[in-house]
Amino acid sequence: MSARRRDAGRPVAAAPREWIAPPPLAQHLREFAARREAWLILARNLVPVVGIYAFHWSAALAVFNYWFDGLVALAAIVAALVPRALRESQSARSRAAQGRAMTIFKGVLTWAFIVAILGLPYWIVLIPLHDLLLDGELQVQIARSPGLWLTFAMLAGSQFWKAFHFGYDALPENDLKQRVRWDVYLLILRAVAMFMMAAHGLAFVMVPLMALLLSYFEIWPERVLGAVFGDPSRLYEHDPGKD
Repeated sequence: MSARRRDAGRPVAAAPREWIAPPPLAQHLREFAARREAWLILARNLVPVVGIYAFHWSAALAVFNYWFDGLVALAAIVAALVPRALRESQSARSRAAQGRAMTIFKGVLTWAFIVAILGLPYWIVLIPLHDLLLDGELQVQIARSPGLWLTFAMLAGSQFWKAFHFGYDALPENDLKQRVRWDVYLLILRAVAMFMMAAHGLAFVMVPLMALLLSYFEIWPERVLGAVFGDPSRLYEHDPGKD
């Protein structure tokens, strides 16, 4: 019996995922200098750094801003996906029988559960960053500043507006998997990156590093994903249960 015949009944093993190494620094610098939007992204992410060094902003407030922005963006994406998930998991007759109030309640409950699971890196990072993010002085500063409330409300509103207007609801299945995994994986990696800010007494150094790292995430997201998850154009094929 030939080897081909003996192996005919065996399941074919999935090809191992290949991680893509980023190009050298010189290429990054050339690309950065040639892309106008890259300068704008860097300038926006450096705003907290300028605030800390030039206007004596609180380092804790800058770190909280990074944490809040990432978590709210994740929550907004999940909120935009829940209506489609409920629609595809229930028949029209079932939704009509249980009523709109019950459907909304199930949607909110599903949203909270998924955010709690996907947001685990954001909850875990509170442990090493508790001196900054759970500081009583920071809480008082936020509670007593209507300007900060307005700033964070606008930040949350913009994330939810962007998520609901992106069009997740109308994307084909594979395109939906690709886009959602692209966005969610980047936000999870952002939370993981925040662990480097737990160095006690070095927040004024780590905040600029975080600004540079987040700029890299926005300018070259495909390289970040490729270095961690493999080919970023084939994220829709990735099945964690089969790895």
